[in-house]
Amino acid sequence: MQLLNRVALVTGGKRIGQVVAEELARAGADVVLSYRSSRQEAEDTAARVQALGRRALVLQADVSVPGDCDHLAREIDAAFGALDIVVNMASTYVSRPLEAIDEAAWRSDIDANLSSAFYVTHAVLPLLRRRTPAHVVNFTDWLPASGRAGYTGFVAYYVAKAGVKALTEALALELAGEQILVNAIAPGPIVPPPDLSAEELAEVAAATPLQRWGGEMEIARAVMLLVTTQFITGETLRVDGGRHVR
Repeated sequence: MQLLNRVALVTGGKRIGQVVAEELARAGADVVLSYRSSRQEAEDTAARVQALGRRALVLQADVSVPGDCDHLAREIDAAFGALDIVVNMASTYVSRPLEAIDEAAWRSDIDANLSSAFYVTHAVLPLLRRRTPAHVVNFTDWLPASGRAGYTGFVAYYVAKAGVKALTEALALELAGEQILVNAIAPGPIVPPPDLSAEELAEVAAATPLQRWGGEMEIARAVMLLVTTQFITGETLRVDGGRHVR
């Protein structure tokens, strides 16, 4: 197995994160799952990891808070003594009219979608340095990765996700000499929100060159590529069915 006895941290273990965690375990990794409020989903994912014969650790943390990230690092150190892979998936997706973006709303979006990736990575760096090569995978969005805003009502979200791409490149340069590889995934239409109508689902598929939604496994496959590479770093991989070329 490619990741036998490696330790992976996945922040945000719902939906797509659950499939990512399972694939990491299937490849041989033990998995740490952090959650902010969705404890049951994290525990369900941990059970799936354990069913594959790997160890799982569930930890509560608000990864937009530096102190919580420090706590994560201490708990991982106590349980495993090292960390090889970080998958920064924790994110929020909130539409706000421009007039409604006050200081609190701005900080909330920036912290949840950008600062969290930095805080987690910074907190666990001592663990990543113990056993290299190590890998960090951040999550941005196909629109900022393609240099266009795309939709109104997402100013703070767009800025945060564009920042994730920049953070990925900067960290990759900083950490390359230590053999810590940092990359990002920019999802497009992967899993539809539960409130989308059949008509809206069809519209998104029609706007995608491959004419369909991707599904969780496409993200898991991209994660597996980026946590096993030895020579890709500072890259943002768009998993968007070709949306960026239309």
